[in-house]
Amino acid sequence: MLDIHDFWLFVLSGLLLNLTPGVDTLYVLSSSLARGFKGGFIASLGIGMGCLVHVMAATVGLSAILMASATTFMVVKTMGALYLVYLGVKLILLRSTPSLVEKSATRSLRVIFWQGFLTNVLNPKVALFFLAFLPQFVDAQGSHKVLSMLFLGAVFTFNGVLWSIFLAWSATTFTHKLQRHALIMAWFYKIIGALFIYLGVRLWLQKV
Repeated sequence: MLDIHDFWLFVLSGLLLNLTPGVDTLYVLSSSLARGFKGGFIASLGIGMGCLVHVMAATVGLSAILMASATTFMVVKTMGALYLVYLGVKLILLRSTPSLVEKSATRSLRVIFWQGFLTNVLNPKVALFFLAFLPQFVDAQGSHKVLSMLFLGAVFTFNGVLWSIFLAWSATTFTHKLQRHALIMAWFYKIIGALFIYLGVRLWLQKV
């Protein structure tokens, strides 16, 4: 028996949090525009895998170590921030609009998956979020707290992946209408890239 209370409140809170635009949302959108629905779908899976890593980390206490050690937190935060800036610069310097039917997609999709994974895993704010959010819905006096946190984390991740897939589909539909307007698409990539850089710098400057 799981030691969970207010489960539907947890689900509702998680859905509202998923609706809030952030790094993951931007990455799914940019991947969808670059590689179509398949690219956004693969990016969603990569991000979901990253969330599962944070769920495991929160459950076993790694997130608590990040909070307790300023040095460790700074290392992870700096790596995450630099990676976001790197992705942003790549988007800004992109000279051509990728085709939705580009050939040899196997390698590109693999890269999209791992970039989505790293974008999520290297963001320590996600780790701290899970550490703060999951325990609120677990009975502190229960005997199955670890299993309960794993279950809640899996539910949150599953809902987040579904939302990301919906975003990928929406972005792909939008792209089909704008694909003939290369200038608009080029500036859209630059805007997304600038947002990546902004989020990376803000993450680096943000204090624990």
